[in-house]
Amino acid sequence: MQSDTFEVIGGQPLKGELQPQGAKNEALQVISAVLLTDENVTISNIPDIRDVNQLIDLLRGLGVTVEKLAADTYRFCAGTVDISYLQSDAFMKDAQRLRGSVMLIGPLLARFGRAVLPKPGGDKIGRRRLDTHFLGFQKLDAEFKYDDTADIYYVQQPPSGLKGAYIHMDEISVTGTANVVMAAVLTEGETIIYNAACEPYLQQLCRMLNSMGAKIEGVGSNRLHIQGVTQLHGTDHRCLPDMIEIGSFIGLAAMTHSDITIKNAGIEHLGIIPYTFEKLGITIDRIGDDLHIPPHDHYEIATFIDGSILTIYDAPWPGFTPDLMSIVLVVATQARGSVLIHQKMFESRLFFVDKLIDMGAQIILCDPHRATVIGLDHRYQLRGIEMTSPDIRAGQALLIAALSAKGRSLIHNVHQIDRGYQFIDQRLNAIGANIQRV
Repeated sequence: MQSDTFEVIGGQPLKGELQPQGAKNEALQVISAVLLTDENVTISNIPDIRDVNQLIDLLRGLGVTVEKLAADTYRFCAGTVDISYLQSDAFMKDAQRLRGSVMLIGPLLARFGRAVLPKPGGDKIGRRRLDTHFLGFQKLDAEFKYDDTADIYYVQQPPSGLKGAYIHMDEISVTGTANVVMAAVLTEGETIIYNAACEPYLQQLCRMLNSMGAKIEGVGSNRLHIQGVTQLHGTDHRCLPDMIEIGSFIGLAAMTHSDITIKNAGIEHLGIIPYTFEKLGITIDRIGDDLHIPPHDHYEIATFIDGSILTIYDAPWPGFTPDLMSIVLVVATQARGSVLIHQKMFESRLFFVDKLIDMGAQIILCDPHRATVIGLDHRYQLRGIEMTSPDIRAGQALLIAALSAKGRSLIHNVHQIDRGYQFIDQRLNAIGANIQRV
């Protein structure tokens, strides 16, 4: 069992190359999709992180054959699946701990006719309702029941089976869209999903399903057209680089005066992420498919055309991802200038700023959704403190703050960081960081 605390000695610039891990959010979707066929599915560039490993363990419990072919490559075969495992105490306990377990519902419903799920865990970043998933399934004629005493969701096909339908999603939910897509590809007839999420990882799922024999059109748009098929076959698939980790590395480089090259960044799939960091004054050189961030003595936040304070806010793709708002906020603490951070999509994601204030950052928390950051312009270094990681993304932001700070920091609850970042301490130590598990 790994230690759950990082000791960080900050204040040292880093130098070297970082290879981003495979995308966590994509991996959770495409690994769940292996349940849609009884043939072999090989997936590469899978990150070795807690959330993904827990999902793979759930598949093993269901009877899926899992072979590890290389450090980041697995072959899955769901030829024989034990649906009774869904009723077991082991499944209930393990699925509860993992938000990504919700991605199993669509494939199980489509291929095996029913699914059961306890209320899943995950980051404590505010209400994260699952209504969108089940409303979508009901549009396909699925029968749904929620046991509010046990916090268990039940969904099953009617005797006549699922039927294609027009589905206008009530919110642009990535996992909700992915779940309904996975159910619809094996559903009789035509399904149209409007107001669909269109993140690169959802696009990757659709491409993988099409390579398995699904018929999905409109990939990359908010209107997906699906013609149901009777069965899918096996395929090979490779996950994209993790754009959240890439954004984290950009912020880390600027905060710590570091010279970092991010290799094989999948630039064409990053959307406005590099541009948003450039608005904070960070120089990003694009060299082929690599991103080079040179050392920064200063970086200055842009203003709007009329000179008013810049606002950075999250939005569904192709807007700026909410998973990087914590990183942007931390990076702004050492910029020249001020910025308003507006976290629209989750109401509890800014509650880690008290730790940054304790470190010496100048931040005004306006309300649960908005924070104004007055940059220190590297004139005053943050100071190391003892703190606790509240969730994956805030934990990584606090780690970046600690690496830029003067002196020693202790970060507890780092299993939250381990859930989303593969061997992050080892990889950063290799380019000059000083992070120890204590």
